[in-house]
Order: sequence, then structure tokens, then C-alpha cells
Amino acid sequence: MHRTFGKNDIFLSGYAKLPSNITARKLYEEIAVCIVVDKKTGEIRDAECTLSTMLGREFVNDIIIGCNLRDLDRANNILENNYHGSAQKAIITALKNCKKKFDALD
Repeated sequence: MHRTFGKNDIFLSGYAKLPSNITARKLYEEIAVCIVVDKKTGEIRDAECTLSTMLGREFVNDIIIGCNLRDLDRANNILENNYHGSAQKAIITALKNCKKKFDALD
């Protein structure tokens, strides 16, 4: 599938260590959260993460897409309330690392 991105879109990635007792840790030491963000508005236009199951990846991506890095608490609250997988804290940390990179651009 080919995606079309706008001239204001930027790519950011954030990483965090995964818990040692989950399946994704067998594949990766860390989780990666990659996002495409409108650099003017902070809106997350697309997202992808390295969870080991497609359902988990799609669920997390659906939460993240449409959120705004300038109001990351909203996405984090949704993740805390709706995503109860073992990688929850790692996903939130990786997303926060994306925000740090975004904030450094200003």
C-alpha cells in the first residue's frame, strides 16, 4: 500500500525497552513506535509499532492516529485505559520519546 504524505509531514521514531516476559521481546529488545506528524499542527497522521501480533499493532495504531503530540496526555490516557497488554508502559515511553524529538524541532 502506497501512502501519500504532505509537505508538512515529518517522520519520528521512539524506542523503549520491552518487558522480558512477553512475546515481542523474543523478536526485539525494544519496541519501536514510528509516526508521521504534521509539523505545523502536531497531529499524528500515521503510526506503526513493532508489537508481535497484527491485532496489537492495529489496536495501538488506531489509538495513536489522530492524536496530537501537543496533547500527548490524551493518547496516553486512552492507552492506559484501553490497552492492557504487557507492553503498555514501553509503548507510552516510546511515544513520549517521539514527542521529545518533536519538541526539539521548535
